Amino acid sequence: MKIVLLKIIKGVVASVLTLFIYCEDNTNTLNEINSDRQDPIGIAKNIRMIYSDSMKIQAILTAPKHIDYTNLDFKYAEFPEGLKVIFFDDSGNQNEVIANYGLLYSNTRLIDLKGNVQLKSHEGSILTTNQLFWDAESEWLFTEQAFTFKDKDYNFDAQRLDTNKDFTKFQTGNLIGTIFVSETKDSLSK
Repeated sequence: MKIVLLKIIKGVVASVLTLFIYCEDNTNTLNEINSDRQDPIGIAKNIRMIYSDSMKIQAILTAPKHIDYTNLDFKYAEFPEGLKVIFFDDSGNQNEVIANYGLLYSNTRLIDLKGNVQLKSHEGSILTTNQLFWDAESEWLFTEQAFTFKDKDYNFDAQRLDTNKDFTKFQTGNLIGTIFVSETKDSLSK
């Protein structure tokens, strides 16, 4: 019995030593294989994200699907089935953005919205386009695509948009539509 037990122990030790001798460290090989992978770190369905600053809600994002690629060198998140963002201005008024597709680039804080993009303000103005970029850092909107803008004073189509979030600094090209302009008399022309 002792001899059989001793043979089993020797066999186990020999097997373990053989494994250690013939197995090599493949960590570098595995890291190299995984470095080229473009798989997301996570996928979520029916999400609701709340963005706040100093205990004040800034925006609420909802989407049917969120794919998180923040594990890559160039970090981003994808919203392949569309998204809706309700954001609040300094007075607490609600404004809304909806799009069929969205990309959020984490490092640059740039948001790319595509497909039936609508930006609706609490005052009733509506901007529609097929693609709209939002620079969250500088709070700037821009597109090279055709767009339509409507509010109580404006109703026009144009080919390019470059504006701040309040539409007080507004540049566009190829403007077609109606703009109401009020004219005041110059005091020097009496």
